Amino acid sequence: MTGLDRRPAAATDAALPRGPLAGFAAGSLGMGVWVTVPGLLLLYFLTDVLAVGPWLAGLALLLPKIADVLLHPWVGHRADVEQTRRGDRRRLLLVGCALPLAFAALFAVPGGLTGAPAAAWVAVFFIAGNLLFAAYQVPYLATPADLRIGYHERTRLMAFRMVVLTLGILVSGLLAPLLTGGDAATRDGYQRMGVVLAVGMLAAMLVGVAGIARLRGSAAHPAPAGHGGWRALRVALRDRQFRWLVAAYLAMSTTTHLVLAGVPYYAEYELGAPGLTTVLVAAFVAPALLVTPAWLVVARRVGKQRALLGAQGAFAVGSLVLAVGRPAGLPVLIGAVAVLGVAFAGMQLLPFSMLPDVIRAATTADGTATGAGTYTGVWTATEATGAALGPYAYALCLAVGGFVASTAGESPVQPDAALAAVRYGFGLLPAVAMLAALLLQRRYTLDATARATT
Repeated sequence: MTGLDRRPAAATDAALPRGPLAGFAAGSLGMGVWVTVPGLLLLYFLTDVLAVGPWLAGLALLLPKIADVLLHPWVGHRADVEQTRRGDRRRLLLVGCALPLAFAALFAVPGGLTGAPAAAWVAVFFIAGNLLFAAYQVPYLATPADLRIGYHERTRLMAFRMVVLTLGILVSGLLAPLLTGGDAATRDGYQRMGVVLAVGMLAAMLVGVAGIARLRGSAAHPAPAGHGGWRALRVALRDRQFRWLVAAYLAMSTTTHLVLAGVPYYAEYELGAPGLTTVLVAAFVAPALLVTPAWLVVARRVGKQRALLGAQGAFAVGSLVLAVGRPAGLPVLIGAVAVLGVAFAGMQLLPFSMLPDVIRAATTADGTATGAGTYTGVWTATEATGAALGPYAYALCLAVGGFVASTAGESPVQPDAALAAVRYGFGLLPAVAMLAALLLQRRYTLDATARATT
């Protein structure tokens, strides 16, 4: 606990209207593209289309995320300044709507670039895209803490968001490999994919901006503007509950992005069928469309903390099955990926609904929330860090195994050590990382108090 008064401001679990909820959730449809496609295809794009060595490819994805550690809290600070001065965070959201331009440029690598120059191109536009994503994501995710709603209604709000985010992840995860050309992916295919998905991103993100305005307008008791800036950053970093939640989420984010980055390699080199990438993505993401309401029910009955620990344990078990590889049989492996997908749904819904619990708990005596944007900026910096560490960890596995990079159309013979790295990096490493997440998550103790005060 911090030295703060942890008496939450008065909250109500009166249901928010479905229309504004749906509009708010729509913003996640566009965000889902950015969350999914670079994590799914960018490492493979670098190593197997642009002939970038795995160690350099991993570095090109990691370095931009290091910048995010500083950028996201700064964006959170700016979001709190906007909230204090203007009463909303709309202007920052509109800046973030330029993200689709960076997304399209990310895959539009000029034809003459391969190797290190190609990696530099990708790194530059990855940095730009991450900054624009932060400009949209931070004020977007601060919305639940800006509203004076209760413990269960925060989960319901994020459940709407999770279903739509899952739809965005699923659609983009299935369409992106197909638009690149599938088994015969080309540079032109990647460029086409970037443009097509960017158009959809822009439309969804603009709907999300309008939805947030309606949601704030429909809330009967919006929370007062909080204290932002560097004071709020110090408060967030000193908040013991927040630190444990963030640490656990860093391990979760790293693990899920590691798995996502490994899907194309596992499909091609372990299962011998690159086309199975879409099948594995569907098995990983599609269950969330069905089980998110079930996670909502479980969280109401046993609390978010216990439900999240169950999701983490299930993810670790499913990962161990994948480490067995081809001898387990394709149906079993697809089933294991589906188990990961069920757990992934819980790990997206529950931590994101626990974050506003922490923010609302860190209130002043007059009921003013402390820097919701700053808290959220630190949170999204953590997510961005995990999004970089996951692919980088997998790239290191490939490099240690001696994986041979190539350009589109080439099929080099991979050494046995590289094939083992593909399999164990996709199965054993995620299991270990998720076990670490579970142990960290057990140190978070706010859930019972937050649940009792609703």
